[in-house]
Amino acid sequence: MFKTFSKLFDYNEQQLKKLRTRIEEVNALEDKARVLKDSSFPKETALLKEQYASGKATLDGLMPWAFALTREASRRVLGLRHYDVQLMAGLALHNSTVIEQRTGEGKTLSATTALYLNALTGKGVHLVTVNDYLARRDAGWMGGVFHMLGLSISAIISQQAFLYDPDFTLEGERDWRLAHLRPISRKEAYAADITYGVNSEFGFDYLRDNMAISTEQQVQRGYHYAIIDEVDSVLIDEARTPHIISAPYEQDVSSYYEYVKLIERLDPEHDYVLDEKLRAAHLTEQGIVKLEKLMKVDNIYQDNYEAVFHVEAALKAKTLFKRDKDYIVRGDEIVIVDEFTGRLLDGRRYSDGIHQALEAKEGVGIRQEQQTLATVSLQNYFRMYEKLAGMTGTAATEAEEFHKIYKMDVLTMPTHLPINRIDHPDLIFQTERGKFTALVEAIAEAHKAGRPVLVGTTSIDKNEIIGSLLKKKGIPHNLLNAKNHESEANIIANAGKKGAVTVATNMAGRGVDIVLGGAQPSLLDFDPDLNEAEKEKQLHAAMKEWRARHDEVVTIGGLYVMGTERHESRRIDNQLRGRAGRQGDPGDTRFFVSVEDDMMRIFGGDQMKRIMTMFNVPENEPLEHAMITRVLEAAQKKVEGFNFDSRKSVVEQDDVLNKQRQIIYDYRSRMLGLPDKADKQTKKTVVTLIDQLITRLRAAYAGMEISIESLVDEVRVILPIEEAKLTKRIQDLMGEELWETVRSLLLDRYAHQQKTIGEAVWGQLVRLQLLTTVDAAWTRHLTAIEDLKQGINLRARAQLDPTVEYKNEAFSMFEQLISDIDLESLRRIMNVEVTVQQVEQAQEELEEKQEKLLKKASLSDVSAPRSAVEAVKEMSGESVEQGKQAKQGKAQSPEMMGNVAVKKPGRNDPCWCGSGKKYKRCHYPN
Repeated sequence: MFKTFSKLFDYNEQQLKKLRTRIEEVNALEDKARVLKDSSFPKETALLKEQYASGKATLDGLMPWAFALTREASRRVLGLRHYDVQLMAGLALHNSTVIEQRTGEGKTLSATTALYLNALTGKGVHLVTVNDYLARRDAGWMGGVFHMLGLSISAIISQQAFLYDPDFTLEGERDWRLAHLRPISRKEAYAADITYGVNSEFGFDYLRDNMAISTEQQVQRGYHYAIIDEVDSVLIDEARTPHIISAPYEQDVSSYYEYVKLIERLDPEHDYVLDEKLRAAHLTEQGIVKLEKLMKVDNIYQDNYEAVFHVEAALKAKTLFKRDKDYIVRGDEIVIVDEFTGRLLDGRRYSDGIHQALEAKEGVGIRQEQQTLATVSLQNYFRMYEKLAGMTGTAATEAEEFHKIYKMDVLTMPTHLPINRIDHPDLIFQTERGKFTALVEAIAEAHKAGRPVLVGTTSIDKNEIIGSLLKKKGIPHNLLNAKNHESEANIIANAGKKGAVTVATNMAGRGVDIVLGGAQPSLLDFDPDLNEAEKEKQLHAAMKEWRARHDEVVTIGGLYVMGTERHESRRIDNQLRGRAGRQGDPGDTRFFVSVEDDMMRIFGGDQMKRIMTMFNVPENEPLEHAMITRVLEAAQKKVEGFNFDSRKSVVEQDDVLNKQRQIIYDYRSRMLGLPDKADKQTKKTVVTLIDQLITRLRAAYAGMEISIESLVDEVRVILPIEEAKLTKRIQDLMGEELWETVRSLLLDRYAHQQKTIGEAVWGQLVRLQLLTTVDAAWTRHLTAIEDLKQGINLRARAQLDPTVEYKNEAFSMFEQLISDIDLESLRRIMNVEVTVQQVEQAQEELEEKQEKLLKKASLSDVSAPRSAVEAVKEMSGESVEQGKQAKQGKAQSPEMMGNVAVKKPGRNDPCWCGSGKKYKRCHYPN
């Protein structure tokens, strides 16, 4: 262990030495930059761009002068000159590294040099943040620097986009960092040289672009270079949360209430088992028997398989998800609480029926389950970038994961000033009550001394418990949790004042520093009607008062951070500690832990109880011992190991889907490029489909006698031709002559269709048919893949590797998907009957409906309108030809139909094929 640490430390020092050497080159150019006129900066940028574009210089070669220009522009515009350690951080970011930079060290400013340098390529660079406020704030804050350098800068947030424009001022906006952000379209925002945005919005725009009906609807322009702020939060904490665009199934949701009632009748001691380590719950044999009696079925897994899904969801909702910890009830909705930041995740929903089960459990309105239309994981989205870098206050503990999954090294940056913070050993108590009693006493003691105190809690309910204890003690305090997050900025601004006590849920990702003495005053704090001289006078007086307050808090010891329990991740604990000791300020941190805490109880409780008993520790007395610290660290490493394995499994599974997604999206992209008018490209696309059909038919009948009747049926699925007429044409043919005749018939139909409908819109029509077909098929495929994921782990019982089985099954399903897309696309093109006006109208309707759908998309299974494929349903001739086939007992399967959201038949529903059998006895096994 010590050797590994030593190697990492040596590697870190070696890399820092290299960075320092290169930054000396930047410092040597500082005087040269100082003498430039303001008007010269855009000219220098244009010159650097030209040198790169012509191949005369590389970005590494341009780095010293580019960094010197950025530092000088920042000094002139913001009054902030990059420290050498900030330039080193910028260079590390340019080198695709994850940098660990302490709280208050200026990550926002550090990123500007790397952003400017990589923007010289003209390809567009992205700065990824964790929330809307930070995206707008940082774009507006750094906007003046980049504007002076001659670059454009934009911000992308939920439903909005902005461009930094110094000539625009938002009326009534008092924060100068937000005042010059002019609203623009999303496409304009991505066209900017530098784009700040929220991670979820980048992911959703990618999915939206790949559901677009026309190129005009697409907004992104490639994936060149990105810096991810709070990279551990985005790529690790959020890694298991996919971005999903979904639409509701048509279903009766009232059954959720019934299943929740059933679960309430089960005995926790005997009817089900709860595994908190794996966050899993399952019925025992006794529980299954009891449930079958209550439901009056012989075998729930055979007679009512759909019920198993609802039972499992209701059981998890009851046992694993806690109100005011995992979620809150707000009005008539369930809102998820982010376990890492304590923020409310508005619009986000649990998948797999969990959210509906929670709605039933809490007695609020139930929204329908969702059908996935498009999905991508954060891991695979950001791995598409040619260059990727990240920055955070805590990354070293996750260095292995960053390297294994993202091929990124972690570099710990030195601080500008020495760290002056004392991290005290944990205090461990037998009971939670004893812990809280000691915690309140410690808060009271620090408050009496005048020290500001930040208390970090892991849930809303613990947050409120401590608040009520402080109230009883008569200690004034502020509560910060998901229920009052609107007051966050004001509470944090005052959290560093003398005697302030702030009780907050997880502070990770807040993006705001706690400044000793309170927030520094600025010109924006004063009456805007005052003249500049009076404002400066008042600012000078306010700054004098602030310095006095700041120095007083420094003198009495600075901020005291107290944690109420250890988090599952050491990284989150370190983030809480990092709130104290900002930029060389003094500070203290300590964690108060009890054996009854969730993490200790689940992962180290038994061993800890034995130790507490051995030392005979009273309830209110803490224990400090090296053995205790080792048990705590071992427990956290256990959890981190579980979580890492889980994320690794997600990556392995999503890699399979990612390859399939890339193939489908590449195909869509090519189809979007088809022109409106008929041309060689359009014909080549359709002829390829015809040739693929002939190849499949030949393969299907290879080595066997061809049944003309069977072949006629298969061809008539695609070609609208009378049975007798087709039979007459091919019944006496054999070998190549037979297949060439079928091909000729299809080509003749293609020529007829193009001539009848009109060459002016034929390309547009083919494009619509191809796009709507692939979207419908891909939607069904995603649903099937989700079903596969749910049950694949059961293969382990048969001594099979679930991951290998998943890959094999998914590959077979994808092969079938491609075949279905080709056949259905060709069938639509051969059967379509429309006028020019109908084609143009269909295009407009599709674009309009698609835009409405995409605007309402959100993370996880969030409700959105159904896709607009129905707008071309009549054009594809389904009502005529499929009606004939249905009468003949030859109806098509859901996989061959053109609807985006055909209702998925239950196992006991009549089969879609018209056989009269139940689905489970007919086509379900296939």
